[in-house]
Amino acid sequence: MRCEQMSTSFDGLISKVKECGQKTVSVAVAQDSAVLEAVRAAKDRGIANAILVGDEEKIKATAAAGGIDISDFEIINEPDEWTAALTAVKLAHDGKVDMYMKGLLETKTFLKSILDKEVGLRTGNPLSHVCVFDIPGIDQLLFFTDVAFMTYPTLEDKVHIIENTVEVAHACGVPNPKVAPLAAVEVVNPKMPVTVEAAELTKMCEEGKITGCVVDGPLSLDLAIDPEAAKHKGATDRKIQGDADILLFPDIHAGNLVYKAIVHMVNGVKNGCILTGTQVPAILTSRSDTFETKVNSIALAAVVAEELNKKRG
Repeated sequence: MRCEQMSTSFDGLISKVKECGQKTVSVAVAQDSAVLEAVRAAKDRGIANAILVGDEEKIKATAAAGGIDISDFEIINEPDEWTAALTAVKLAHDGKVDMYMKGLLETKTFLKSILDKEVGLRTGNPLSHVCVFDIPGIDQLLFFTDVAFMTYPTLEDKVHIIENTVEVAHACGVPNPKVAPLAAVEVVNPKMPVTVEAAELTKMCEEGKITGCVVDGPLSLDLAIDPEAAKHKGATDRKIQGDADILLFPDIHAGNLVYKAIVHMVNGVKNGCILTGTQVPAILTSRSDTFETKVNSIALAAVVAEELNKKRG
């Protein structure tokens, strides 16, 4: 069943998932209590099933210690960490699962498995990270990119980041997302290369080199997300007037600082994050992420997986 409606909140996104038909995620080195708790909740909420790959004895012991029922999950016993990662990613590579999730292993090992030439999830395009926020006071979901993976993206990298993130926005029901390449100012300044690149991205979209979205930059953060600020600053001639869907950050410092400020300082915020540019969505959560963020990330991945499946026919 296709799930077409636009989601303006994470609750809406989870409802959307339930209309898509349940997806399955493979978990690499699944003996992690936080991840087990998240996949349990995801299954109970009708979001996704899971295949747990790792040391079976440790997986069961971890679940028992946390009071987590995993009796209805398939477990693939593979005590070796690297082999477990390859086994789990191969399930995604072979189309046996719809998503791939990091368990109790280092991020560099997880990424190495994704990039494996034989069983990994390479597409030939750069990988990038997208975080979807449901923020009180903002009427639509906001897509932040890249706040965790690409450090200093080039102009070419930013094109790929936009393409990856637009695909996620489309999956979430935003048919023509507005992309704001952010800077400290909203005018081009040759002494600020970020503004020059933002203007170039805007031009590329106008010329049809970037499709499926509207790009308008450079934009300051307030003009991108606050209609009143756009009005007061006289930005009525801009394509984006406080109604951006996608916030494209100039580098990882700007993105990560804004991301953490919102997570740790804004009450009631919800978010989920995935790695994109892969054959299937990869769920790369941090151990510091909340339980709900992990569940939301699985839901986000499920919606994107549905969109990818539709494209494959």
